[in-house]
Amino acid sequence: MDNLIPVLVAVPLLGAALLLLGGRRLDGVGHLLGTVAAFASFGVGLALFFQMLGRPVSGRTVTDHLFTWIPVNGFQAEVGFQLDQLSMTFVLLITGVGSLIHLYSIGYMAHDEKRRRFFGFLNLFLAAMLLLVLADNYLLLYVGWEGVGLASYLLIGFWQHKPSAATAAKKAFLVNRVGDVGLSIAVMLMFTTFGTFAFTPVFAHASQATQATLTGIGLMLLLAACGKSAQVPLQSWLGDAMEGPTPVSALIHAATMVTAGVYLIVRSSAIFNLAPTAQLATVVVGTVTLLFGAIVGCAKDDIKKALAGSTMSQIGYMVLAAGLGPIGYVFAIMHLVTHGFFKAGLFLGAGSVMHGMNDEVDMRKYGGLRKYMPLTFVTFGLGYLAIIGFPGLSGFFSKDKIIEAAYGHGGTEGWILGTCALIGAAVTAFYMTRVMLMTFFGEKRWQPDAEGHEPHPHESPMVMGIPMAVLAVGSVLAGFLFNLNSSFLHWLSPVTGYQEGHSPLSTTEVTIGTMVVLVLGVTVAWMMYGRKPVPAVPPLGSALTRAARRDLLQDDFNHVVLVSGGSHLTRFLVYLEGKGLDGLVNGIAALVGGTSGRVRKLQNGYVRSYALSMFGGALVLVATTLLMRAVA
Repeated sequence: MDNLIPVLVAVPLLGAALLLLGGRRLDGVGHLLGTVAAFASFGVGLALFFQMLGRPVSGRTVTDHLFTWIPVNGFQAEVGFQLDQLSMTFVLLITGVGSLIHLYSIGYMAHDEKRRRFFGFLNLFLAAMLLLVLADNYLLLYVGWEGVGLASYLLIGFWQHKPSAATAAKKAFLVNRVGDVGLSIAVMLMFTTFGTFAFTPVFAHASQATQATLTGIGLMLLLAACGKSAQVPLQSWLGDAMEGPTPVSALIHAATMVTAGVYLIVRSSAIFNLAPTAQLATVVVGTVTLLFGAIVGCAKDDIKKALAGSTMSQIGYMVLAAGLGPIGYVFAIMHLVTHGFFKAGLFLGAGSVMHGMNDEVDMRKYGGLRKYMPLTFVTFGLGYLAIIGFPGLSGFFSKDKIIEAAYGHGGTEGWILGTCALIGAAVTAFYMTRVMLMTFFGEKRWQPDAEGHEPHPHESPMVMGIPMAVLAVGSVLAGFLFNLNSSFLHWLSPVTGYQEGHSPLSTTEVTIGTMVVLVLGVTVAWMMYGRKPVPAVPPLGSALTRAARRDLLQDDFNHVVLVSGGSHLTRFLVYLEGKGLDGLVNGIAALVGGTSGRVRKLQNGYVRSYALSMFGGALVLVATTLLMRAVA
């Protein structure tokens, strides 16, 4: 059955080809065809998963070489797949959550004229993401990486008639290209160092490379991860990407694409383990981003942008854990999977709210929706409890493990990382409670729109409700099942390795600490948004609040440093070239031309002029000779 591995990629890729090339004749069934392709790929993934469980741990890694892509002497690029516990985890997450989002999209995009094309793009994204996580070498991984970038561009800008959506898609594409340069440089460094792109020989010979080379590769891989996973300093695209349809936000910005960077770091663990500088940079990036995203999420009134800030923060936790090395790899992936459940459910819940509120995204115009949308309220509420780390739910198990691992990093550095992660947990409880209170509690605050149409909140159809319910169940049970007899640790550690940290705090002490900050965050949010009516117009707020509303001035910084700075630099270089380099070259040319013109006048063709010149020259020689004798 191992030969089914290519089918995982081929099925959604074929679905995308049919939907995008089949024309309008498939408009009536395109959504069904796309959804069937997603579920078929999930079914193949399940079959391979159960087959893998039947093997001994040492024999669970399976490779499948298809063909030689570039057969050049000294440069052999292969197309092959590697299925192990790490890639299998991503296969099930991508196809499972992806299939539910396809099903949800049938209802959400029911009235869109281009629904067939939308499902074609969804299938294309699944195929690219599966290629990324199944590739057995970095060059093929790069192909999937670029395919994911292309598909995300098409999906974010799907409603291209909206200038904001087109701009957001272009911004996401350009920012990701910066990270893609990092991956391409890393791949080139690998080939020049090891003579191959394949995972197995690269990892086997990593210890033979110099420290500088390993650090360079690790930092370039981190740059790539920052682009795809919206980590500082390449995080600016994520909030704007909410202009895409809500199922896109759930698929790309919750469960799959933004986790690609985490996968890249964990897959490259053999390199990072030998590059402490790159590991340090990774934990710094993750720690800064988890706080950055949490602060941004506190100030957003757009429900999707608040969840986008949350995604940035939660991916920061994963990157922090991945940067901790063997004590954190397993927990980074564990939180990645639990996050896929509860964040996808939260985004789908936000889409359900928008569906019932005439596409309104401003939470200040919601209020009291639990009465009108009970299923959405319950499923969204379970996702909310999971993400804040409520005891017994998935986030409680996965996030607490990361905080404990951060403290276990050791020394002053461990205390700093663990405390920052704990502060992030408090802020997470605050901003998610704020979202819950503003959306589902209090009095209704919606008003008629510009055309006089007042929203009439209503529950979404079951084709949207079923995926939300399934994801809510995953939000509740995933963490418990993963921790049952340390099942996830035993499952993944043969690939990633595991080393228990030496935390100065016990598991019980960490749990007590997270519960204290959870209660603190919820209490502060309730005092600000639950005890008193939410104003329809946001108050001015503090300087930090105003900055957070503007994404902590990240776009302003980029504009000043990159756009304006780059423009001024370009103008200076043009001036330098025009007046400096070109001026020097043109000046020398003018000097030579002018001198030759003057010398040419001496060549007039008259014998008397030449005789006079010879006589003058003779006088100069005689005078010089007499002068030299007199001096001597």
